[in-house]
Amino acid sequence: MAVKIRLARGGAKKRPYYRVVVADSRSPRDGKYIEKVGTHNPLLPKDHQDRIKLDLERIEFWLSQGAKPTDRVARFLDAAGVLKREARNNPLKGKPGAKALERIEEQKEKAAAAAEAAAEAEAAAAAAEEAPAEEAVAEEAPAEEAVAEEAPAEEEKKEEA
Repeated sequence: MAVKIRLARGGAKKRPYYRVVVADSRSPRDGKYIEKVGTHNPLLPKDHQDRIKLDLERIEFWLSQGAKPTDRVARFLDAAGVLKREARNNPLKGKPGAKALERIEEQKEKAAAAAEAAAEAEAAAAAAEEAPAEEAVAEEAPAEEAVAEEAPAEEEKKEEA
């Protein structure tokens, strides 16, 4: 019989409360257990003394009998100084999966295509602006003369009235 020291959930919906229990590994999470050896109330602040209560004497007994704590209980026992928990190292944890990598590649390709299109449009616009720019300078001078010619005509109309 494989024995585990694990958490059994209690409490109401959205208000969790856990019992630290010694149970057969095949029994359900909240099912029958051998012995209750502590409690955990995650709703209390981390520095509150009643957040985690453990019967360390009984836990040491069960560890000597071959009981294996779950990862969360091992963290509690490490904090209490009963058991040394080895830090886990998963260097692949933060890396994106295969589909995420595909999406990133597609976004890079779209961005590169958009940048190329923008560069081509900018080059075409620059070429189009250079030729008409010289004509526009020539056209601006007669427009200014026309405005100057219209102004005296308006002054004459005002004088007649």
